[in-house]
Amino acid sequence: MNSILHTIAEHKKIEVLNLKKVFSLNAFEELISEQGDCRGFADAVEERVKAKSAAVIAECKKASPSKGVIKENYSPKSIAIEYEEAGACCISVLTDESFFQGKIEDLQEVKAHCLLPVIRKDFVVDAAQIYHSRAMGADCILLIMAMLGKQQFNELYMCAKELGVDILIETHTLSEIDIAQAYKPRLLGINNRDLKTFEVDLQITFEAMPYIPPEIIVVTESGIKTQQDVRKMYSNGVYSFLVGEAFMSQPSPGKELRQLFGDLSLAS
Repeated sequence: MNSILHTIAEHKKIEVLNLKKVFSLNAFEELISEQGDCRGFADAVEERVKAKSAAVIAECKKASPSKGVIKENYSPKSIAIEYEEAGACCISVLTDESFFQGKIEDLQEVKAHCLLPVIRKDFVVDAAQIYHSRAMGADCILLIMAMLGKQQFNELYMCAKELGVDILIETHTLSEIDIAQAYKPRLLGINNRDLKTFEVDLQITFEAMPYIPPEIIVVTESGIKTQQDVRKMYSNGVYSFLVGEAFMSQPSPGKELRQLFGDLSLAS
């Protein structure tokens, strides 16, 4: 694990201890029972991909460790409404507070004001975080393979499955992809950003595609900035995109989504 992920993972352990002081398992289960069924995050992505139409997971993200504040006057609710109107299929909400200036209330706000499925984008290291995510209304969670040992990953994956939450597995290397495939996931994220150097290279997704069976939906993450980038992904059989900074750095995230994907709804 590289230094930034290690730092985040260690901080998450402290957050988990504090979370368990506030919520018992019974409290989580009671809150989950009030949530109703999840909205079907993977279903929404799959529907677009089968039609060879852009399945855009549009992200609400205020800041990052590498770039600081990306979006001043950050309003997750307003941004999510823009995304929904602009044609996103799902919403990603970054809830990490210490490194990305998010909070779990951002997810709740988004879920309450738009109808799209929502993924909680955070750094999951303990099952309590999955219970918390489901209790707060998340339809999907992110599991980052670079942060997790094999046994830890297995336990968290099975916990999410038991709670009925969809899972986006994030990978970066062929060895991580190989491990992830053993679970026959519906969604497999490929992060084009090197988490050691923060450099972005779309070639990471392109080079991985021959090793991934067609029944697994690939979600390319990071680095999609132009229509040319989108066309290149289409030509390599990739139709699902998780995009954050390209949208959040613009005055109108929804307008930028339309400009990037609007006239590219069908592969050519």
